[in-house]
Amino acid sequence: MKLPSPRSASVASVIAGAAISASLAFPAFAANDPTPNPGDTAWMLTSSLLVLMMSIPGLALFYGGLVRAKNMLSILSQTFAIVALVGVIYTVYGYSLAFGDGGSLSNYIGGFNKLFLKGVTAASNVATFTPGTVIPEYAYFVFQMTFAMITPALIIGAFAERMKFSAVLLFVAFWVTVIYFPIAHWVWGVADPNALVDAATQLAAAGDEAAKAAAQAKIDEINAAVGWLAGKGALDFAGGTVVHINAGIAGLVGAIIVGKRIGYGKEALPPHSLTLSMVGASLLWVGWFGFNAGSNLEANGATALAFVNTMVATAAAALSWMIVEWLVKGKPSMLGLITGAVAGLVAVTPASGYAGPVGAIVLGLAVSPICLFFVDFVKKMAGYDDALDVFGVHCIGGITGALATGILVSPDLGGVGITDYTNLENYAGTYDMIAQMKAQGIAVIATLLWSGIGSAILYKLVDVIVGLRPTPDQEREGLDITDHGERAYNY
Repeated sequence: MKLPSPRSASVASVIAGAAISASLAFPAFAANDPTPNPGDTAWMLTSSLLVLMMSIPGLALFYGGLVRAKNMLSILSQTFAIVALVGVIYTVYGYSLAFGDGGSLSNYIGGFNKLFLKGVTAASNVATFTPGTVIPEYAYFVFQMTFAMITPALIIGAFAERMKFSAVLLFVAFWVTVIYFPIAHWVWGVADPNALVDAATQLAAAGDEAAKAAAQAKIDEINAAVGWLAGKGALDFAGGTVVHINAGIAGLVGAIIVGKRIGYGKEALPPHSLTLSMVGASLLWVGWFGFNAGSNLEANGATALAFVNTMVATAAAALSWMIVEWLVKGKPSMLGLITGAVAGLVAVTPASGYAGPVGAIVLGLAVSPICLFFVDFVKKMAGYDDALDVFGVHCIGGITGALATGILVSPDLGGVGITDYTNLENYAGTYDMIAQMKAQGIAVIATLLWSGIGSAILYKLVDVIVGLRPTPDQEREGLDITDHGERAYNY
């Protein structure tokens, strides 16, 4: 994220989760040539495994249990195939586009300098958020890969039970390339604090105006090359915009373009196994600690804060959804409990490293009624068939969390405040709520527009190439048989 120079009043932070990358080709921290801490490396590899578990089997089981039995295998197959497909794409060119050196386009997209992982070796490192600290680049690469894997997998819940397997895979290949990688770069293409502190140190030690001007020019150069949303000071610790708003709005667009399921609104379309969905949601909750706490890129106190916030916000959101649903509908449901938990996980994602635990609880309590309103009322009023409530939970929950982050980061509300690594005495920046909320709002709107409009174009393109939807007879029979020739269950 862009950091303010001593002459700048811009609000910024470098604790933006899963965001830092030495692959922006900034100089290494020249003062001490740091080496990775084994504990940090072990935590990042563990976090990568936890995030992978969120997709398979977590999300696959969560979504799979919510569809009808005849489409269970299709959801499992789509999720597993997306993970595999994106893993290959990310290795070949995705990492380079998201975190490579974009040259004159660095504000908007990475470059091609890391195609096929060129220059990435067991000896290469990337910066974390503590000056003088690094982790192996392979650890950072695979951690970011798991984020790229789960984001498009979230989308499929919106058009579940009615989109062809071939169309899903082609859409995902286009979508991560055109939508995900650029947005990841906008938000997480941040300045290397090692290079920034090194330049700020040179500025402080400069003995004449020429030396001061050179050091200041270096700081300005580093700040100018970050992703444009990072440069505006937008805070997203672990993916409120990049993952949840991004996937949520793409899901809504897909649900509308693909159309409603046969029988939607006329016949019951109940989940076939809330047992499996509960298991999947539980795996999501456990895996989310890697998602959020891993986004600190180190194993320290800030990691523990993100871990605690993830725990308490999720608990509060699950209780909040249960209580509100109990009051409105007369009974607390298991579906409501697990949906509330996921809404809490979504909302706390951008705030997990910025808010205090009490703020995280407040966020969890607040997000469930908001999402419930969209899931139960707005969807019915608008008439769209978002099968598994991707928009109502991920997009709305992500927007709620992204905007709340701008408030909860305030030290007066228990937040961590704004960090400024060019302030060599205390690394503290000035928190300005109006400026921060403006930055958060810009990030939300930009994500909605780029992903919403871009996804609509990509759906139409896929429809022209392979067609989006199976025939009515195939849909009635179920995608397990028509797409895969096998069933989830054989009795």
